[in-house]
Amino acid sequence: MEKYKLLPYGIANYEQVKREGKYMVDKTQYFERMERAGNFLFLIRPRRFGKSLFLSMMESYYDIEKKDDFEPLFGDTYVGSHPTEEHNEYQVLKLDFSITGGNIDELRENVYGYIDVTYGVFVSKYAKYYPKGYEEGFYQQKSTSDRMNYVHAMIKRYNVKAYLIVDEYDNFTNNVLNKHGEAVYHALTHAEGFYRELFKRFKPSFTRILMMGVSPVTMDDVTSGYNIATALTLEKQFNEMLGFSEEEVRGIIRYYNEVGAFSLDEDETLRAMRPWYDGYCFSEYANVEGHHVFNTDMVLYYLKSFLLNGEAPDDLIDPNTRTDYAKLDRVVRLDKIEGDRKGVLLEIAQKGFTHGRVKRSFPANQLTDPNMFKSLLFYYGMVSIKGMRGAQCILGIPNNNVREQYFNYLLVEYNKIHTLDLSWLTGTFDNAALDGQWREMMECICRQYHDTTSVRSLIEGERNLQGFMNALLTLNPYYLTCPEVELNHGYCDFFLMPDLSRYPDIRHSYIIELKYLPMTATEAEAEKQWNEAEEQIRGYAQGRVVQQMTQGTELHLVIAQIKGYDLLRLDKV
Repeated sequence: MEKYKLLPYGIANYEQVKREGKYMVDKTQYFERMERAGNFLFLIRPRRFGKSLFLSMMESYYDIEKKDDFEPLFGDTYVGSHPTEEHNEYQVLKLDFSITGGNIDELRENVYGYIDVTYGVFVSKYAKYYPKGYEEGFYQQKSTSDRMNYVHAMIKRYNVKAYLIVDEYDNFTNNVLNKHGEAVYHALTHAEGFYRELFKRFKPSFTRILMMGVSPVTMDDVTSGYNIATALTLEKQFNEMLGFSEEEVRGIIRYYNEVGAFSLDEDETLRAMRPWYDGYCFSEYANVEGHHVFNTDMVLYYLKSFLLNGEAPDDLIDPNTRTDYAKLDRVVRLDKIEGDRKGVLLEIAQKGFTHGRVKRSFPANQLTDPNMFKSLLFYYGMVSIKGMRGAQCILGIPNNNVREQYFNYLLVEYNKIHTLDLSWLTGTFDNAALDGQWREMMECICRQYHDTTSVRSLIEGERNLQGFMNALLTLNPYYLTCPEVELNHGYCDFFLMPDLSRYPDIRHSYIIELKYLPMTATEAEAEKQWNEAEEQIRGYAQGRVVQQMTQGTELHLVIAQIKGYDLLRLDKV
């Protein structure tokens, strides 16, 4: 086996990637698109989509001090053979607000302390482009504010081309919003708030500015001081700038197959990865053509396991991502801000989607509007554009990685109503997957549904049943629980698709059809509904895609009929 490039998992420094010979997906074709888009740009993407590495790459590309390093850094990339006129023409100031934080009383001091150090490094690096005494003059200023003014004045006086790159511009303000509520956040970003005042200083001094973050909330609040900027977030031509397209994922697999690092079938590997890491679309216009991207870090995490261990990771969700979701959970709920967010979360968890327009930006004080909350979920990657319904986007759960977060939320809500005893689940899941003994699994889930719903239903009727069943079935490690799968021109309630890549001993798969009846339904209505269910589920089983999804396992067709909160009938067709 020849020596091969390692994956840059967890690395956000482009020069380190090149110096150490890591594998790099070439995204440099977007530089010229961004230059044409405007001088002052915003781009919002969820966490772990490669934002920091992309910005580090841009820093190396535009930095005038890296002109002599252009060939080793970019010779094998798109811009290596198609350089723009702007490359290596700028003094680059890069701010990373992810490393600022602290208590509210310390926030201003910490932010300005970080800026002071960063501006000092900038001055030292580019001192030779200014008259003698430039660096000394910087340190003679009395305050951080004066030192910033000094740098900006010198940039303008000597007509310097300067590029400001800001990573996670919204980091500490989102933390403030979460921990302290809208009033404190408003003070930071409005009137004489220091954050708004900070951003007012930038535009007059820099030729180009690019800001990246996770949420557009801060953008709306600071751009009134920062003035007009071009938001690239929802633009079709930038949909795949961050994240990996399917062809880029295939390219990674193909490379490691060719160098003998592993031997994976491209199609099979993509089938295994797609339900967990794919499904993100950031433009309603791109989705029409079926464009979607994979989460960057999750793809690298998955393939890195094959390089190290020769097999897929035991846990398909990167533990680092779970930490992100723990932080996200606090931000998404925003308990210190009132609003009907619970209803939105429940709708998405139970139906798998919702409808709404994605707002390009919105101020913090509008987060109480459920429609704005849907946009916030979109920017955090908790829903993605799946299509259009008239003028509204269909905002659906992108993949199982995210779906698990919703069902964890559902389980928490259900436990608030009635404590769920889930200790019995493991054994019933084993028996269903390995031995085809499905009845105990279904009876136990229905019993838990009865005990919870009889106390107080979260949402009445079939929607509550679907959500509850989805949440508990998703705990089954042997299957990818696929709700509302299209089979033979119809949509089954659940397809339990065996995850044979992780558990090759699985022998059984399931289509589960749920039927709900109100408490007032008659026996005749129940019989008619059951007969219709049998016809439906037999039709689903005849779909051509079913054989592929069952992957040689024995398929069971199971119907559960619920009346009110009681299991009326449970049988296999």
